[in-house]
Amino acid sequence: MPQLILLNKPYGVICQFSDHPTHPTLKSCVDVPGVYPAGRLDTDSEGLLLLTGEGALQHRIADPRWKLPKTYWVQVEGVPDDAALARLAEGVDLGDFVTRPAAVRRIAPPALWPRHPPVRFRKTVPDSWIELVISEGKNRQVRRMTAKVGYPTLRLVRVAIGPWRLDGLEPGQWRALDVDLADLPRVGQAEQPRRKAGPALPRSAGSGARARFRKPR
Repeated sequence: MPQLILLNKPYGVICQFSDHPTHPTLKSCVDVPGVYPAGRLDTDSEGLLLLTGEGALQHRIADPRWKLPKTYWVQVEGVPDDAALARLAEGVDLGDFVTRPAAVRRIAPPALWPRHPPVRFRKTVPDSWIELVISEGKNRQVRRMTAKVGYPTLRLVRVAIGPWRLDGLEPGQWRALDVDLADLPRVGQAEQPRRKAGPALPRSAGSGARARFRKPR
């Protein structure tokens, strides 16, 4: 059965295992040989990154035609009004492409780990948090979306990809699961964000999954 690693990628870690001249890489967190990211996460973004050594599983996760929903908690500069949230939900014209419809809602500030370095704030401008669920993942898409509607992203944390969730992993920690490809969502299926629940770290990916847990090195 294919194995999948769920990693909470820290801020500033670049999504590669080969050495980089200015950034720590994934090998500072994951000591498992022969695994590679299934998809990517920007260096200045944090949260869930999936890794596997199984080609079929990597393709199933990374291929955009499967439309696995990706859930982000986004700290933005300012407080988005209803019109801005509607634009994010309906799709934003970013010039080179128009984003697909998304699910978006305001959330209370989540209880997250401290970021290093911390976010720089402007004393005269408030900040707030939204939850954004998209089914695509183009380069810096979430940051471009919030900036386009007038609310630049200050901090970006991915908390779920399809059925897999952080489940309380601290930065640099990872968990390994055995995954059955037949159990994965089919094309076009998507999880919608909970509308009434407060922001808490997502719970485990699925009952019956055998997990192995590792702390950061």
